[in-house]
Amino acid sequence: MNLRLPPQPNECIDRARSIAFRFEGTDYRGFAGDMISTALWANGVRMLGRSFKYHRPRGIYSLAGHDANVIVQDAHQTNLRGCMVPVEEGMELHAVNTFGGLARDRLRITDRFGKLMPVGFYYKAFHTPRRLFPFYERQIRQIAGLGSVRSEVVSRLSPNAFAFCELLVVGSGPAGLSAAVTAAEQGVEVLLVEEQPQLGGSLLWQRAQQPQATKQLQELRERVNSLQNVQIRCGTQAAGCYADSWVALVDRHCLTKVRSRVIVAAAGCFEQPAVFQNNDLPGVMLGSAAQRLVHQYAVKPFDRCVVVTANADGYRVAIDLLHAGVQVAAVADLRSNGESSELIDSLRDAKIPLYEGAAVHEAVAGRGKSRIVAARLGKLDRNGRLAADDKWLVECDGIAMSVGWAPNIGLAYQAGGRFSYSEDIGQFVPETLPEHVFVAGRARGIYRLEDQLADGHRAGLAAARQLGRYDGPPPDAPLPVGSSPSHSYAVFAHANKKNFVDLDEDLHLADFVNAHHEGYDNIELLKRYTTVGMGPSQGKLSNMNAVRILARLNGRTINETGTTTSRPFHQPVPLGQLAGRRLSPIRRTPLHSWHVAAGAKMVHAGDWLRPEYYAVDGRSREACILHEAVNVRERVGLIDLGTLGKIEVSGPDAVKYLERIYTGRFAKQAVGQIRYGVACDELGVVIEDGVIARLGEDRFYVSTTSSGAAAFYRELQRWALIFDMNVVLANVTGQRTAMNLAGSRSRAVLASLTDTDISPESFPYLGALESTVAEVPVILMRVGFVGELGYEIHVPATSGMHVWKTLMRAGKAEGIEPFGVEAQRLLRLEKGHLIVGQDTDALTNPYEAELGWSVRAKKPFFVGGRSLAIARERPLQRRLVGFTISARHTGPLPEECHLIIENDEIVGRVTSIAHRSTIGHPLGLAFVRPDLAEPGTKITIRVDDGSVVEGAVKKIPFYDPDGERQECL
Repeated sequence: MNLRLPPQPNECIDRARSIAFRFEGTDYRGFAGDMISTALWANGVRMLGRSFKYHRPRGIYSLAGHDANVIVQDAHQTNLRGCMVPVEEGMELHAVNTFGGLARDRLRITDRFGKLMPVGFYYKAFHTPRRLFPFYERQIRQIAGLGSVRSEVVSRLSPNAFAFCELLVVGSGPAGLSAAVTAAEQGVEVLLVEEQPQLGGSLLWQRAQQPQATKQLQELRERVNSLQNVQIRCGTQAAGCYADSWVALVDRHCLTKVRSRVIVAAAGCFEQPAVFQNNDLPGVMLGSAAQRLVHQYAVKPFDRCVVVTANADGYRVAIDLLHAGVQVAAVADLRSNGESSELIDSLRDAKIPLYEGAAVHEAVAGRGKSRIVAARLGKLDRNGRLAADDKWLVECDGIAMSVGWAPNIGLAYQAGGRFSYSEDIGQFVPETLPEHVFVAGRARGIYRLEDQLADGHRAGLAAARQLGRYDGPPPDAPLPVGSSPSHSYAVFAHANKKNFVDLDEDLHLADFVNAHHEGYDNIELLKRYTTVGMGPSQGKLSNMNAVRILARLNGRTINETGTTTSRPFHQPVPLGQLAGRRLSPIRRTPLHSWHVAAGAKMVHAGDWLRPEYYAVDGRSREACILHEAVNVRERVGLIDLGTLGKIEVSGPDAVKYLERIYTGRFAKQAVGQIRYGVACDELGVVIEDGVIARLGEDRFYVSTTSSGAAAFYRELQRWALIFDMNVVLANVTGQRTAMNLAGSRSRAVLASLTDTDISPESFPYLGALESTVAEVPVILMRVGFVGELGYEIHVPATSGMHVWKTLMRAGKAEGIEPFGVEAQRLLRLEKGHLIVGQDTDALTNPYEAELGWSVRAKKPFFVGGRSLAIARERPLQRRLVGFTISARHTGPLPEECHLIIENDEIVGRVTSIAHRSTIGHPLGLAFVRPDLAEPGTKITIRVDDGSVVEGAVKKIPFYDPDGERQECL
């Protein structure tokens, strides 16, 4: 850490805690509080990353999260921003977007071929010849993107939280602190959010040499910390504002959705870069970044530097660098009349060469472009252009830029505010704001410290007045004073060179000129064609310069040119944080512990965990599944159906209600009888199926699919309210469990445990009754989902384990074995039974799924009836059919969702498939074009490796087509 400075008043590092880490295979040390970038810069490392398109060397630029120059990954996370992520003990870091490492990146050669890759080249170059597009696509996918996704890494839990406050203050600079303190002293509940690790904003780094500013910062901090009604969240970005004024707050660990009644946006400004040749290389940085390095991290930014400026802030940068031991070789002021404040006296006292009406023409790169060795300066003519013959070289290893600012007003834009460009200030300022949104400080064009404090005070009182906590007249808003802090056009072309405007996307000045020549003269179109502002930084350092460039190319004003739309997020947010903690509930049936003890491999089925199959030593997964299925066919099996949705429907209008919900009829259904039911939505799309058992004149017991139970129950409740019927709904899914005893020997097993006559004559197929099994009251239903004699046994959840174990003991002599969900799916597939949500999709109507027989079209009304009446008159676009594949087939077999191809056109897709079956050959279900639905029709299925598999359409069911096994046994 050879570039560390002596302790600084505002430094945020803990020198007592040294931290060891590695970067690109080399060991380094930093201090607690260091960012990754500052720790590396302190160790003399200048090249910290590579650019996206040309793989040019990059270093520290804004040190505030406003650029994407330094993006790294470690063993656990990718796309970490080096200037925003604290260094941690033991980190093993590597730069993203390199092939062969940062120093030897093989793709750095692309920088030499920049002329062959102008803006929009990919739109023109890769669509012809068409036969080469797959090759182009593979190469582009290989090198595109930042970072890599590692599926083996276990994702960290990232909770979502909710918060409420009366006033949300975004930004803790002088205006933000002043607003928070003022409002809180009026009794307002305030949440103060700061993106950086410490409170203070620009007071921490821009005015650290001014005793009065330091004193003011200390007083504001003490006041805000003493107020009990102020909550403070540092290291947190206000990422976006949404309807009803809820704001997304994002820190490294959590996404918080906060609702506030009033918002004060006081997040300051983004310092803007000048545009010149090589303005992207390590050693070229914003003046504010250099000041942050000095005052907050005690790191010497350069040995010898040039400061290019167009405002008083640049003079402060030069003075701060001088105090930090940096030799300031020159200050180039873009303004012909220079600086008029007392700051110029400090510059002259230090004998720093000052060039007024001058600019940087080029940063001269050292070997490998990993650092700069000089700056080429030039005089500006009266039009603000560099004179062709008046340039000189200044040796330096750094260039600090302070030529202007762009307000951080995205949140106010998203909240409904409108802004217009002020020529006097050189930035956008509020034009109209919603009554609950206030903007203060530099975001409103106020730059003098005393005015920023006054403007924050004004915003705090205005917010308190809006909340009814202050009834006095609001003070007048301070007006901007002094010269503009932003240069109108700090863009200096260099013939045949790269003058970067957008560092994220490697866009340089010529790209904008070329795009304009091609007709992209609208800012929104220009953005999409060039991708300016679409990188990780969201245009914080590029959008304003892009607007200025386009305005000049069009010969229009900034207001006539306009800006792009501000959309969330303010900074990129990891997908894991958007998803939040894995809050999806995991439900277990009452028999879960028995399954685990029996060797079951569990699988998710909706919210539930179900046995996929029961593992047996020496057998593969496929062999175990097939064995379970064969045992059901030949002997008897028992499966846990506790996951099924179980709903009781009762009341005087129960029959009428069910007839409106389902496509079939129930008025003539006898007590003790089961009917299959299909439910559709208003569009006639199949959303649910199951069996409906009539247990009394006005009492029904309804089963639903495991994954759709909760959603379907909500739909039932909704329709009950709409229909205004006298019906009672009870979701008893959690109160009851169920099991299916299936196989040719199932009657013998069940008969030994119940006093009820379950002979075929007394308890026929599709019968239902209430009885007892193992002395437990149950609902028995004679069903045949797996194609064999079977009984669904629905019991109170508390008695489920007892009944299950009793059945297993009673069936031992008959060869009973448990079977899992995969064996059940195989058995139902052989029987041709579909699964809603697998063999149907969000557009499937009953006629396509061969369920037209279930639709009673003459009913006066049922949900989806009108849509199905229309569908019935139209020709089908597809049909669900069965298909088989020869048992002699060798090679890869199709999987679900594989496409069916005919004459290079997609004519269908596989919905279910079994590679091994009790019938002896692969079989499945698929949607096909109607002309291919006749049994015997040959179909061709494309598999993952591009080869094709031949199959044949087969009439379903594949197994026991006459239903003798389930009906007559």
